[in-house]
Amino acid sequence: MTEEAQYAVRGRRDDVEFRDYEPHLLVSVTVPGSFESAPNNGFSPLVRYISGENRSGTKIAMTAPVFHVAKTDDEHTISFVLPNETSVAPPPARSDVTTHAISAITVAAVRFTGGWSERRAKQYETELHRALASLSVRETGDVMFARYDPPWKPGFLRRNEVLIPVDAATIPRQ
Repeated sequence: MTEEAQYAVRGRRDDVEFRDYEPHLLVSVTVPGSFESAPNNGFSPLVRYISGENRSGTKIAMTAPVFHVAKTDDEHTISFVLPNETSVAPPPARSDVTTHAISAITVAAVRFTGGWSERRAKQYETELHRALASLSVRETGDVMFARYDPPWKPGFLRRNEVLIPVDAATIPRQ
């Protein structure tokens, strides 16, 4: 079973789940391309990094999800979460790959299944923004898209998510 980024569910309102993610390490690459091509463009350098193409030659297990942040329409950051037991990320061998520590963070998440397309992802993003506005929850960061499954898994079984960092103090009490 693939290890996943660790979080605790803080609460739920309709289809929105509020989560507290533990601190974690990311390995990332920013790539040019469209929303739909960027994950493929970013995947290879990240796989090479976890396969040992880093300065220490360390092989690292694959985890889930793969995070995707659209910086612009033509520039996207794709990231892997490093396994929980990784306390220090091996320095990348490539200049376009970066590692960084992420502090504990609270997010609002909405899950959807099926194939991955910009239209579908943006539809769920819009729904999440609306839900947060209606609940008066303050957004605090960039929208993140998360993909949990390999491309050969049938679409109806795939887990995808839209996550938005939020101010935990503005989440309504259950």
